[in-house]
Amino acid sequence: MEIRLAQQKDLPGFFEYLAQQLKENGSDNTALFHPLSRDQLELSDAMKSRFRDGMDKVVGENGWRQIWLAVEGEQILGHIDLRHHDEPNTQHRALLGMGVSRLCRGQGLGKQLIRYVVDWAATHSAFEHLDLWVLSTNAPACRLYEREGFTQCAFISDMYRIDGRSVSYLMMTRSLPQPD
Repeated sequence: MEIRLAQQKDLPGFFEYLAQQLKENGSDNTALFHPLSRDQLELSDAMKSRFRDGMDKVVGENGWRQIWLAVEGEQILGHIDLRHHDEPNTQHRALLGMGVSRLCRGQGLGKQLIRYVVDWAATHSAFEHLDLWVLSTNAPACRLYEREGFTQCAFISDMYRIDGRSVSYLMMTRSLPQPD
């Protein structure tokens, strides 16, 4: 398995991988990891566009996005991405998103992806913090992020009503090592 930076040519396979993940969202003992109801689980054109367009922008430019894929041969096993904050004056921070294929969950791939991107951000960028949003009901992800040095800095109770359930949102952050 290798972790590598995604290219535009990777997007068709990446979108298939994301579409499969969305189908698993909150089903068959899988935690709810995306704030969508069971009847909204399609990879929208807007979401595809945000990935596609963001990859064409330079890190730090409004709308930028970097995606790394964990691959074995042609199969995508997981991904992690960093992107800009929408708010002005946040160039020292990046938002993290990630996912792991059902086949690889609980085997340490999430930890590898986080450590990879933390190392990249600490050595190849001016970021001082990585932030993320996670659904409070996604206990496996919350535990992983805590083990990897993220701390809770915000909690929004009852943020979503998904399939008749109240779901809260957590914001977590991690400071990056700074050069001496």
